[in-house]
Amino acid sequence: MASSKSPSSSTAAATVSTASSALRTLVQSYQSRTPARLKLIDAFLAFLCLGGVLQFAYCVLVSNYPFNAFLAGFASNIGQFVLTAGLRSQVNPENKGEFPAVTPERAFADYAFGSLVLHFCVFSFLG
Repeated sequence: MASSKSPSSSTAAATVSTASSALRTLVQSYQSRTPARLKLIDAFLAFLCLGGVLQFAYCVLVSNYPFNAFLAGFASNIGQFVLTAGLRSQVNPENKGEFPAVTPERAFADYAFGSLVLHFCVFSFLG
């Protein structure tokens, strides 16, 4: 009598095993090779993503009554995410060759100035 497992189920199990192994390797590499400063920036990026998803879900599921408030909040999340991603790429030690003239202090000053301009525009949009 043939085996009770079908070929497709054993292929699926192998795929899941390979995916979990790859994910485990990715997490271990991230934890061991990523500096604490970049991990902090990554945590803030994850927070911004979560905030944007929650705002969008609230708009879709509950109400978007003050629509300009939703747009301002959502644009603030997206803009801050883009600025933070740029900061992360500039302060990453592996990208020194890409930004030879930019020190981490200069990158943070640019980030702070960009954040001020972004939030001034968002505040102006609220009316």
